[in-house]
Amino acid sequence: MPKNNPAKPWRVIPGFGLTLGLTLGWLSVLVLIPLTSLFVMASGLSFEQWLAIFADTRVQAAFRLSFGGALVAALINAAAGLLVAWVLVRHDFPGRRLVDAMVDLPFALPTAVAGIALAALYAPQGWIGRLIEPFGIKVAFTPLGAIVAMVFVGLPFVVRTVQPVLADIDSEVEEAAASLGAGRWQTFHRVILPTLAPALLTGFALAFARAVGEYGSVIFIAGNFPGLSEIVPLLIVVRLEQYDYVGATAIAAIMLVASFVLLLAINGLQRWNRDRLSRGAA
Repeated sequence: MPKNNPAKPWRVIPGFGLTLGLTLGWLSVLVLIPLTSLFVMASGLSFEQWLAIFADTRVQAAFRLSFGGALVAALINAAAGLLVAWVLVRHDFPGRRLVDAMVDLPFALPTAVAGIALAALYAPQGWIGRLIEPFGIKVAFTPLGAIVAMVFVGLPFVVRTVQPVLADIDSEVEEAAASLGAGRWQTFHRVILPTLAPALLTGFALAFARAVGEYGSVIFIAGNFPGLSEIVPLLIVVRLEQYDYVGATAIAAIMLVASFVLLLAINGLQRWNRDRLSRGAA
């Protein structure tokens, strides 16, 4: 039986230096070195090369669709995810566990399968496409189709982020607000929403980041028309297939910087949420 040293706490896994070295080495091989090589390759581009790449209207259209579509999809997911989480937490109905499990389906389903399924549903002859086509609404092979795919892959992030926070809010808080004369909208706006705001913002950021980098499900339903429904990840693949490594590297570097910014925003929101909860508990 190992003896505990009061000056040095006993740990299950010994050797901090060894475990830290293995961790840093593993992360360096898998993450740091590949990403650093990308920045090194991009740093060799001249200002004229950068300007020529991003002056291309095809590149600009791809960035508008990837980031603009991801923003629209994240906003939709913020509202829909809050509604789904509310139903799953606040109501008990037959099949609730099944619905709760279905929320995680985009996590487990291969993105290519999701894209094929969405394209089949929203095609002009699909189950949903044939119903909305008489109204002049076309989803498959349009930018709207890309947004639909982004909504599909991003919804679970909002639901799973908001759901545990909503479950911790006692329903008696709503009853107390109602007893003081607050209406339903006032109770939600002044009591529930301030508590859910950090988690909702975190879910929004996660859904946005997931949608920006989505590839498999989007390419099957968007149609991939240059300048219209082409996303940035696909444009990178196209440039590589054309042996335009300079253009692919520059576009990938911008996407990498955007990913870092989103990651910092998500971590900041999570830290803000933890600090707020700790102050509330104190």
